[in-house]
Amino acid sequence: MNPPDERKPQKQAPNEDKKARLASKLRANLQRRKAQARSRRDGEADSRPDGLVKVAGDDHKGDG
Repeated sequence: MNPPDERKPQKQAPNEDKKARLASKLRANLQRRKAQARSRRDGEADSRPDGLVKVAGDDHKGDG
């Protein structure tokens, strides 16, 4: 029998890994949203490049 100090650490159950990963993503999302809300209160532009980029010369109003 192995002494207790030589045992390999047990991995977390897959469900626990998923919970930890989702909790981490939730915290990161909350921090982003708080930073975005603070920047809007301060009147500064949002620094993230989200959204669609307008292509030069793409001013047509449809096909018909």
